[in-house]
Amino acid sequence: MYKLSPKFLTLFIAFLLLFNRGDFVFANQSSQIQATIKISVCGNNIKETGEQCDGVDLGGATCQGLGYSGGSLSCTAACDFNTSSCTSGGSGGGGGGGGGGGSYILPMPPETKVIFSGRAYPKSTVTLLKDAQIAATTIAGTDANFSITLNGLSAGNYIFSVYSEDNKGIRSSLLTFPVSVTSGATTNVSGIFIAPTIAVDKSEVKRGDNIAIFGQSIPKAEITIAVNSDEEFFDKTLADVNGAYLYNFDTAQLDMGQHFTKSKAAKDGAISSFSKTVSFNVGIKTIFAQPEKTPVKGDLNNDKRVNLVDFSIAAYWYKRSSPPALVDLNGDGKVDLVDFSIMAYYWTG
Repeated sequence: MYKLSPKFLTLFIAFLLLFNRGDFVFANQSSQIQATIKISVCGNNIKETGEQCDGVDLGGATCQGLGYSGGSLSCTAACDFNTSSCTSGGSGGGGGGGGGGGSYILPMPPETKVIFSGRAYPKSTVTLLKDAQIAATTIAGTDANFSITLNGLSAGNYIFSVYSEDNKGIRSSLLTFPVSVTSGATTNVSGIFIAPTIAVDKSEVKRGDNIAIFGQSIPKAEITIAVNSDEEFFDKTLADVNGAYLYNFDTAQLDMGQHFTKSKAAKDGAISSFSKTVSFNVGIKTIFAQPEKTPVKGDLNNDKRVNLVDFSIAAYWYKRSSPPALVDLNGDGKVDLVDFSIMAYYWTG
């Protein structure tokens, strides 16, 4: 399978920043995200967050400390306590026995895998990308929690991204983070908090009328709505038990012209990044928002979106001979930077 080079990924990120699409968030950009993604590695002999132990590092735990009378505590390959050699009660005795007629079963070699866990929207589809290509999908639970496991990875550095789609088909911003995978170890990426989705019911609103700002997040989350004008307005609302939220914003306080809105969610001390930014105009009449049309160019897999999936398809044909006409966006017989700039223009996320 074609694997994107770091240079190509850097180029792609530059395109998103250049066109200011606002749908690409890095987990280490503290100015954009307050929720903390935690990465721990099971198998490196260092006890980390979320692990009871790791190899020889038991964190000071003993059989006696766990309520047994004695014995030898060890750690499983999953970084949980192995208490099979701990003893209970005072049974004395003996039996040691026996000499060696038993067979020895070789332990399975440690597996290289990454486990991603966090919160999206209730019963939503969560998609995981590895180096800009779809690696796995799952369905979040009714509580919005999800977990995805990738097995059989080679050791190395990867760029992972995750997004979800709400019950109205609106897609979240893309949360992206680099992960270093260690051979023979389980890497746990936890604390993922996907930003809310957001949409407005009007593309233009008569000044003084309300505009509905809505989307989906985790159930009962506190949603902060930000509206950018000469000054930034902040309001709050609560998501319902299904994670849906709605806020009617009074535009009387806004000047005529274009404005932007975004949202973020907070619950149990964790705060998501901001959502995508959507625009609307304040004017002298009201025009209701229309469903997005299929992009004219750049939708290479015909899903009515231009996103990382289309980018990965185009990347495969980068500087290769005889690309399909659908991929060669400017029709010059090759896929190069011009084609990617066209794709960035039509980007939907």
